[in-house]
Amino acid sequence: MKFFTPTRIYFEPQALEYPLGKQIYEYYTKENIPLIITPSHNRVTGIPGKTPQAGYREAKRTLVVGVKKNLTLDTCRPSADYQFSLGTSCPGGCQYCYLATTLGRKPYIRVYVNIDEILEAVEKYINKNSPKITSFEAASTSDPLAVEHITGSLQKTIAFFGRQQNGRLRVVSKFSAVDGLLMVKHNSHTKFRFSINTDFIIKSYEANTATFQERLNAAGKMARAGYPLGFIIAPLFIYEGWRKDYRELLRLLAEELGPAARRGLTFELISHRFTARAKKIIMERFPRTTLEMDETKRKLKWGKYGYGKYMYPPEQLEKLKSYMIREITTVFPEAEIEYFT
Repeated sequence: MKFFTPTRIYFEPQALEYPLGKQIYEYYTKENIPLIITPSHNRVTGIPGKTPQAGYREAKRTLVVGVKKNLTLDTCRPSADYQFSLGTSCPGGCQYCYLATTLGRKPYIRVYVNIDEILEAVEKYINKNSPKITSFEAASTSDPLAVEHITGSLQKTIAFFGRQQNGRLRVVSKFSAVDGLLMVKHNSHTKFRFSINTDFIIKSYEANTATFQERLNAAGKMARAGYPLGFIIAPLFIYEGWRKDYRELLRLLAEELGPAARRGLTFELISHRFTARAKKIIMERFPRTTLEMDETKRKLKWGKYGYGKYMYPPEQLEKLKSYMIREITTVFPEAEIEYFT
């Protein structure tokens, strides 16, 4: 797939005090791309788009280069002990994106240039919890692989964790440009997972991400490079032919990986759900979407933060869960299914 190339780039002034910020600025100065100084990412103006659809499209072509100021880490269950960010948002246009309600009407892509400070904060958490192993998720609010050709931050982060006796990293991506990560000394301390789905779902709802085959190829490369490997199959959808499609997904995955790469494999399974607010935003951005979001076909489940999610009804969830677990354990008998939600 093509590398993401921004249409415009905003820089926070403080970002230009860091080597990475200067590097990005100097590179794109030669590329004839508008570079704009903004006091803060919260005060970015000038992204075109008078309609929700146009504003969304233009935001996904906009890069903001800034500094991560809050270095206090949040917990990240069930994926890891903590999460930290190398940026927010991504160039992908997944219609169902769970960040739809948190990134604003124009979810531009941000990257943080104070990578050393971020990793210093991570190291403090590792040391505080030593000698226990502390795990970290680096892709809860972004897809760092999507902008790795711009920042190189993921490569640096993986190398950092490779040196940590008691720290482990988890990353997930829908992109495929992994070549720059293959020679990093990761020491098996980074678990790389690919978010995958059926070919139908990817083509229908995951615009501007790697194709199904590209993700499989990238997973094979990472497996051969010795990375612990996992797959998030999410969101799991129930639609006409879903059983056949998910079975085929697993067959093709097994074929690509081969017997050696299947050892230690993990799966995370997440069923599709949506909130009333998310549905409103999705319908504004994708008025012709075919995403199934009929509340009368779902069961409202209230979360701990006081908002409701429309889930598949319990009997459908159980069918989905039992089918996926049965198929995975048949094709990958040595794999671990970490959770179904």
